[in-house]
This record gives sequence, structure tokens and C-alpha cells, in this order.
Amino acid sequence: MKLTGEITAIIYQNDVNSYTIAEMYVDKIDGKEDNLITIVGYLPFVVEGDELKVIGRFVKHREYGKQFKVDTFEKLMPQTLDALEGYIGNGMIKGVGPATAHKIVGTFGEDTISVIKFQPLKLSQIRGITKEKALEISASFVEHWEVWQIVGFLEKFGIGAENSKKVYDELGINAIEQIEANPYILIDIARGVDFKQIDKMAMDLGMEENNDKRVRSAIKYSLIRITYNGHCCTLKENLIEFVRTLIGVSGDFIEDSYINLKASGEIYEETRENGDIWVYLAIFYKTEESIAKKILSLDNAKNFKFIKNINKELGKIEIIDDINLSDKQKEAIEAVNDHNVTIITGGPGTGKTTIIKSIIQIYEKQGNKVVLCAPTGRAAKRITETTGEEASTLHRLLEIGKFDDDILLNKQQEYQGTPIDADLIIVDEMSMVDMFLMNYLLCSIYKGTKLILVGDSDQLPSVGPGIVLKDLIESETVTTIHLDKVFRQAAKSQIVVNAHRVNDGKYFLPKNELSDDSKKDFFVIDERNQEKILYQIISLCTGRLQNYGNYDFFKNIQILTPTKKGMLGTKELNKYLQNALNPEDKLRDEKKANGVIFRVGDRIMQVKNNYDITWEKENLKKEEKVEYGTGVFNGEIGTILSISEREKSVTIKFDDGKVAVYEYTNLEQIEHSYAVTIHKAQGSEYDVVIMCIPRTAPILLTRNLLYTGITRAKQLLIIIGEKNTIEFMINNVDSKKRNTGLKYKLILYSENN
Repeated sequence: MKLTGEITAIIYQNDVNSYTIAEMYVDKIDGKEDNLITIVGYLPFVVEGDELKVIGRFVKHREYGKQFKVDTFEKLMPQTLDALEGYIGNGMIKGVGPATAHKIVGTFGEDTISVIKFQPLKLSQIRGITKEKALEISASFVEHWEVWQIVGFLEKFGIGAENSKKVYDELGINAIEQIEANPYILIDIARGVDFKQIDKMAMDLGMEENNDKRVRSAIKYSLIRITYNGHCCTLKENLIEFVRTLIGVSGDFIEDSYINLKASGEIYEETRENGDIWVYLAIFYKTEESIAKKILSLDNAKNFKFIKNINKELGKIEIIDDINLSDKQKEAIEAVNDHNVTIITGGPGTGKTTIIKSIIQIYEKQGNKVVLCAPTGRAAKRITETTGEEASTLHRLLEIGKFDDDILLNKQQEYQGTPIDADLIIVDEMSMVDMFLMNYLLCSIYKGTKLILVGDSDQLPSVGPGIVLKDLIESETVTTIHLDKVFRQAAKSQIVVNAHRVNDGKYFLPKNELSDDSKKDFFVIDERNQEKILYQIISLCTGRLQNYGNYDFFKNIQILTPTKKGMLGTKELNKYLQNALNPEDKLRDEKKANGVIFRVGDRIMQVKNNYDITWEKENLKKEEKVEYGTGVFNGEIGTILSISEREKSVTIKFDDGKVAVYEYTNLEQIEHSYAVTIHKAQGSEYDVVIMCIPRTAPILLTRNLLYTGITRAKQLLIIIGEKNTIEFMINNVDSKKRNTGLKYKLILYSENN
């Protein structure tokens, strides 16, 4: 179905992929005039006032009713002077607002577009427009117009409009000509593009089956695909077989193109001791190489921060803090003193936090500057709470934004790093640090700075590629202290005891083996039926837990689940829990966005790093009673304080006291957090954790996922699920394997030094 009309309002537009929900005024539908409809789809560069021809169909959304789902669209030149004025003044053209647009159209009338495109210097006739500004206006107009031609071109080949902006940004105005010459360049530009779609385009344009461009692109695409699962490399024989299946050409053609890619430096080979050949995209090989060389170089540098009387300082700490450091804890602190790079690893209750606090005290007393950091906002907040020392996220410390997709497309420029002003850098929750973030960190550390990496390699691996902490430990090239003793006080906790049992491949400790002084902080409800599990969760969250302590959902309790999908996935659980804990109320404002309802009082989580958003919070300890700042980070949890339809904004107070205002257009950055995935909870701790274990995809039911979930609870843990499923998780360790070469490179370079 084809419709033509004007965009009268943008309800929602995703900044990343341009998915848009908008209101569109259509002159006529089925003979009826004056229709206002809702359209949805990928509509890059669409703003209020645009006139579009859209092709698609009407669908009925179960919550929002009738909508027109756009498959493809075309931007139309405004048909009236009023529409033209609205178009050029809608903010898309640099330097032109409504007032300037009114002057331009008033001066040039129907010749406005011709003047802007072909005679831009005439614009300088208008007061306030210099010749330089006139040329800027023309360039901006042409730029935004050209992208529509790219959208239309790509749509013909089944490539969605969500990728058109990236294509334009990379290739510019001549994008279509470049794509027609080599469609496979799209693989290098837009991550996630389907190779088969690109391949079909190339074939339709006359590309030969065994063309070198086609085969090389298939090889690179195959290597990109493996990185989505955390791998850095793959065996050559597996790569060749996958490419042969993907494009149906013989091994000889693949081998020739493979050699060409090696010669051009786009892929790298690594032949290991057993003769296996591992293949990398260049950026992955170079990043592993950089990490290995830099960390060994840092460790081998002169130990400028060595403290001669470290044992004396340890004794002082024990007196001041009234503690008795174990031999292992003392060994860890001595190792930090003796080496520039040290890893401290261990499970819950093994004393990692005490070691961190002691290191900070000892070295700050000697006049050293200690920087404490973690990979996420929640992890940084937790280590701040447990040590009393201010911690930063690694992103903030390194002054970098989110990693662009280009990193995974072999386009990352050599990162020089922002030097960190520190004598010691302590990184907590190291298991969450991927290879790129680790490389960025090492590029920013002066030789002579001590680096202490603290973490638990048995937890979930990083979301990004690599298993940095595990590879560092297993290489045995960096001094590593393994904390394996659970302290007596911690050993009273069934949470701690059972976390270690799970990590050792054992089921939870039977009740008859519990010691008399064991804490009653761990419960398992054996239940298979999903409806009954849901009932148990809601019952526990709505008052039942008060029998065990003064627990309030919004202050103490967090629901964890392995999955986003299904009745016991985060999406559905959040709906059920919102209805139970914060139901609809005429006196409570709410806003529909992104398929969910946000309501005053809702618990939400920030799901992407936003370095620009401003916030304020009370600070009673300082003269300035209000502190201002910028930045809210992935994983931070807060509560919706107010929703303003007039301001089209939502005000959120985060758990650390920050208050930030979100425009409606930014609501894709938050999700309900009544229930979160165990992955999202990594790096955080909660007083009470209720963890449901539904029967779901086996790839999600792993030992390290269960272990990570258990170790999120501080005071009370309740697991609800079938015993057989839990036992399956404890025995399922295969999914932890990732193909990397960092361990190999560390050993190789260490031996060659």
C-alpha cells in the first residue's frame, strides 16, 4: 500500500538505527480525507515537516492499535511554500531555523530550492547570512538530500534504511557509484549486514561467482561473525569450510583470496606449537599482540614504587584497622610491592576487598596517587561502597566513549591513549574487561605505574571479545595470587559456601551438613511449572519476605533471570512485577515508549553509556549543597520521580543520588529493572536476590552464569527452579570456551625476552 503525507510529530526515534514512530497526516485513505495515522519503521533523517511517500501495510499493535508499518519510503520535495519553509527550517539544515527559513522562502519563493542548490551565494542577500554561511547552508541541504538517494538504492536490494546513514558517512555523495563497483564494501561499513543480501546484490549487478572481491569479502565476513560470540580467531580449516559452504566456490579460489588478504595485511595467521593455524582479522591479532607486549613491558620496567619496609607497613595496617591479615593476603600485598603488574583472583569471601583497602592505605601513606576503577558504573559504585574510596569507570578514566562498531570492522585507528595520572591503578571486576578495553587501558599507563588486576575468572566472561583475565592467569607470565581460603566469618554464609561448591561442580550443601552457626541466607524452592515460579516470585516480592527481615522490594530486592525471553524472561517478568508492585493509577503519570509503559515509581536501569546527560545531586558534606555533573552509565539503577507531558521528559533519581532528566526521545536508554538478566547484574551486589531458573536454551544454562548469579546476593538468596535444571547448569561448562591467542602470545613473547 502506498501513502503520501506530512510528518506532523516524531513520537520516538532511535539515534543508532533510526527506528522511528511518527504521526503522519495523509490527505486521503480509501476515499476518506484528513487522516492522522501512526507510522513505524526505519526512517533515517526524517523530522517533523517532512513529506514522504511510504510503502507498507497497516498492522494492529496489541497495545497501541492500528499502525502503518513502513517497508520502504521516499522523501518528497515540499509542494507548497509553507511546506517548503517548514522543511528547510526544521533543524536538519545547518544554520537555518524557522526565522531564517521564513526569510529565505519569503525572498526567493518557488526558486528557493534552485537557489540553495545551484546559486547559494544569493542567500547572502538576506541580512544575517554571510557568504560562508550561505555555502554551509547549501552543502548541508545537498548532504541531507543525497542520503535519500542512497536509501532508495539500498532498499532495492533488501538492505534496510537503518544502515543508510553509516553508508553515507563512510562513502559520501558518490556512495551509489562505489557500491555498484563493489557491493561487498558494505560488509566493511555496516556491522550486522547480511552477507547473503550483499551477495545477491552483487550477483544482480553481474559479479562473477569466483571473483576475488566476492571471496575475500566472504572470508572477512566469516571472521567478523565469530567475534559476535566472543571469539578472536578460528582454525583455518574451519574457516575455509565455512566460506566454501557460504558462497559455493572451490577451495582453490578461497585459498588464492586468502593469500591476497594475508598479503594486504587484512588477516593474520598464527601457527601454534601443535601445528594448528589460527586466523584473525587484523585488528584482533594486533590488539592481542599489543596487550601481550605492553603488559610484559610494563611488568619488566623498573619498580619505582617499591616500599622497602612493607612488612612494617602491614603491621601498622593490622593495628589501625584491627584486622589480622592472612598469609595469602600478605602475600598478595607483597607481590604488589615486588612487581609492577599483579593479578589477585578468588571467589566470594576470600578477602579481595580487604587487600584492596590495605594497598590503598599503604601506598597513599607513602605519597602515591592510587586510582581505583571498574568496567561498569555499577561495579565502580560497589567498590566505592566496600572500600570507601572513590572509583571511576574505565571509560570515564580513559576519556573514551562507547566503542564504535568500526573497531570490529578493521577500521580502528591506532589508539594513543590519554595518559593516566597515577602511581597505582587498581582494576576491579577484571573478568568483565574485554580485549579492546584492556588494550585502551594499557596504552594509557606510564611505565613505572603499578597495575593491580582484581577479579574472579570463574564469573561470566566479558560481553566483548576475548577472555583477558583468564588468559593472563593461565599464561603464568604475570604474578598471580590465588585466594582460595574462605574466611571464617564468610564461611558461615551458605551463599558463599554454595557459590564455591557450584564453582567446584557440586550441588548445594545439604541441610544436614550445615554447621550450627550457619546463616540462614540461602533457600531453594524446587519448582518446574513456570506459572507457579511466577507466583512464587510475586508472592515473595509483595510482602512474604518480610517474615525473614525488614525487606522492601524497592530498597533491598532484585530479581535475576538467565534470559530476556519467555514468561520468566526479563521482558515479561518486568510487566508482571510492575503490575504487582506499581500498578496503573489515575493519580500516577505514565508514558508509553518503545513498547512498554514507564510509570512514576518504576525501577529502571540505564542500558547504555551516556556521557553527555547532565545530572545534579544533593551533597550535604560540601559548602555547595548541590553537585552538578554529566554521565549516566550502563547498569546504573534508579527510580522514576516524575513524568512531564508538557516538557516531554522523564526525571529519574539513581541509587547514588544523581537526578537526571530524560527527553522522551532518549527513553530507549532505559529499561525496567524489577527483573534483570544475570549478565546485566554482573559487577553489582544486592541485599536480597531472587533468582529464577526456568527451562530455557541450554547455551544460557551454564555453571558460570549460576555462579555469577549466586555471588550477587549479600544477605539473602532464594533460587526458584527445578533441581534437574540447576544440576544441568552446574555440569554445563562448555560455553565458557572462547578461541583466543592472548595466552599463547604472552608465553611466546615472555620466552623471547
